[in-house]
Amino acid sequence: MIDASAFKGKVIALVGGAGFIGHNLALELKALGAEPHVIDGLQVNNLGAFTSGLNPSPNNNLYVGFVNLRLDLLRQARIPLHVIDARDYHVLSPCLNAIKPDVVIHLAAVAHANRSNKDPFSTFDHSMRTLENALDSVKDRKPHFIYLSSSMVYGNFEGDAVTEDRHCEPMGIYGALKYGAEKLVVAYNQVFNLPYTIIRPSALYGERCVSRRVGQAFIENAIRGKSLTINGDGTDALDFTYIKDFCQGVLRCIARPEARNQIFNITYGSARALNDLANLVIEHFPGLQLTYNPRDALMPERGTLSVEKARSLLGYDPQYPVDQGFVQYIQWYKQLAAAQPELFRED
Repeated sequence: MIDASAFKGKVIALVGGAGFIGHNLALELKALGAEPHVIDGLQVNNLGAFTSGLNPSPNNNLYVGFVNLRLDLLRQARIPLHVIDARDYHVLSPCLNAIKPDVVIHLAAVAHANRSNKDPFSTFDHSMRTLENALDSVKDRKPHFIYLSSSMVYGNFEGDAVTEDRHCEPMGIYGALKYGAEKLVVAYNQVFNLPYTIIRPSALYGERCVSRRVGQAFIENAIRGKSLTINGDGTDALDFTYIKDFCQGVLRCIARPEARNQIFNITYGSARALNDLANLVIEHFPGLQLTYNPRDALMPERGTLSVEKARSLLGYDPQYPVDQGFVQYIQWYKQLAAAQPELFRED
């Protein structure tokens, strides 16, 4: 149980907060009595990306619908939305100074490894530039700075479960930038005494995501009657984490002083094979075909992340194994497709 008194009246700025993770967190924070402020340019993995015409995709219509659902939820909860490009220091800094946050959660990033490798400049611009601007804007006020990193910083996993103290050997642009960003956050603590928490999630999934990660692609293809595609032989395992579990972990990082100046894996804590996930979708959409493509050489071999540190220091207690969380995700998609079939029309 999360203690709501730890959030009452606490001002929290979410940079990149109109995204998948951010809007879910903002809604949870508001429900607990906090005062969340969402800062977002609505361009990266958001409204601008799917309406500009620069990135034609058969999913643009669907994802615009998802983003509008997010924005509607934020409006209904009366959560302020500051439409600001976090790459612009001279706009972001005054905004954060006016908000006067007790906590800053930095989520702004290009949140996809393949896209990062294809467009390193944009990835650096939206990931590292935005982070440096946020850190420098608040270094004097010294709020609790929470940075969302990634399990990709570890590179290839070794052993039964990866712990936070394991040596990191990231592969590709995305993992390298995330690891470099972690070092920058720690450096601001060393130089300016800025308190921080670094969080490493893995394989997040949940309602209103537009990143089209593997589980999302499975469900959307299934609703449209298309085959499911796996890169590799399907034995690769990921620590799939439902957004509600992840939000619980972040909330505990805010509420518990033990989280200060620490790094945490916030995942479900048990990996499942891609074949398991595909078969779960096929159970709910019988008759689908499953096809296999060559494995991406730049994708590290991953698995389970240990969440024992988060359990012991924060009381973190994930509640949604794939057989529960992912099934809820499938049911949400089915209900949406029944209520608004036009969203699933391919452009």
